[in-house]
Amino acid sequence: MIEVRDARKWIENGARRVDILKGISLVIPAGEFVAIVGASGSGKSTLLGLLAGLDSPSAGEIWIDGVPFHDLAESELARVRGRKIGFVFQSYQLVETLTALENVLLPYELNVEGNGLRKARQLLEEVGLKERMDHYPVQLSGGEQQRVALARAFVAEPPIVMADEPTGNLDSANGKLVLDLLLERNKKAGTTLVLVTHDAEIAGRADRKIVLRDGLVVEDTKAGGSGQ
Repeated sequence: MIEVRDARKWIENGARRVDILKGISLVIPAGEFVAIVGASGSGKSTLLGLLAGLDSPSAGEIWIDGVPFHDLAESELARVRGRKIGFVFQSYQLVETLTALENVLLPYELNVEGNGLRKARQLLEEVGLKERMDHYPVQLSGGEQQRVALARAFVAEPPIVMADEPTGNLDSANGKLVLDLLLERNKKAGTTLVLVTHDAEIAGRADRKIVLRDGLVVEDTKAGGSGQ
C-alpha cells in the first residue's frame, strides 16, 4: 500500500543545507496500524507529510497504492490524495465558517460524486456528535473538534488514514476516545493507519512501531517485539 524508496528531505538556506530526512526506505502493507515515533526534530512529521503528499521529497520515491506521489503534478497529486488519504491534524484544521456537518462534507464534495450528506450525518453520529452537527468550530470543545476532523477524514472512505499527533492537544479522556475511533476504523474498514505520536502507550497499541532519530529509521518493530 505504501512504499518509500530512499526518501530524503532537505532545506537550503543560502549556501547552507539542512538535512531533515537522510534516506528512509520502508514498506507498509494494506491494513496495518503503524506508529511513527521519535524525539522532536527527528523527522517524523516531515516523513508523514511526504507520505500524505503534503510535501515532496528532495530525492527518492514515495509510492502510495501503486501511484508515484513523488512524480505527480500538484493538480493530479491533490486529486489522488483526496481519494486515497484521510488526514487528521493535531490542530484540527477545521474551516471556522462552516458547521461541523459542512466541514465533514467538504472532502466528499471535492473528491466523490453524489450526495454525501447521509454519510456525513452517520459519521458524526458514530463519533458522538449527533446533537452538534449544526455547531461551528468555535462552539465546540477541542475533543469535539478533533472528532469532527476524524469524521471528515473518514467521509470519502479513503483506504489510508494518516494522523499527526491527533491526541496531542487533548486531555487523556478525549485522547483515548479519539484513538479508539481511529482504531475502530482501522479494524472495521480495513484502513491502513499511519500515526505520528510522542505517546508510548499509543505506540504500544500499534501493529508496528517505527522509530526515527536524526532523520533515519533506527528501529522498526512488529507487535510482539520482532524487528525488521
